[in-house]
Amino acid sequence: MKFKVGFGFDVHQLKEGIPFVLGGMTLDHHAGAYGHSDADVLVHAICDALLGAANLEDIGYHFPNTEERWKGISSLLLLKECIRLLAEKGWKLGNIDAMLCLEAPKIKPYLPGMKQHISDATGLSVDDISIKATTNETMGFIGRQEGLVAYAVVLIRKLKKRKA
Repeated sequence: MKFKVGFGFDVHQLKEGIPFVLGGMTLDHHAGAYGHSDADVLVHAICDALLGAANLEDIGYHFPNTEERWKGISSLLLLKECIRLLAEKGWKLGNIDAMLCLEAPKIKPYLPGMKQHISDATGLSVDDISIKATTNETMGFIGRQEGLVAYAVVLIRKLKKRKA
């Protein structure tokens, strides 16, 4: 059986008065991530990891921010599309390991919901989805709460072809 690993990264500015969507959930916070879609950095990093593992370009290639149809879209829909693209090439997702870097809000209360939303979008068990978080110890743009970062690693496996 063939396996591949993919790495994803995303970063967005935080702006006052914008909904803060992370892992498909809207978090209670005064500022949210700014972007063309819902700016869900966690899901974007996962999408890039998936696409990279399967050698299918990146999220900007498939969902460019110059196309109006992607404006404001739920990133979970983009994730579902990435899973479909992988399946077309015979790949199946094995697990996700993700890391968030932000100062606030604390995300521990949101983790079960985030995992469930990602599970629903990918078909993966919540037991195969790891989401962790850290701060930047008040340093840099993250420390000043001007933005946040997400990293993700995924494992995919090639599905065996059935013999005729």
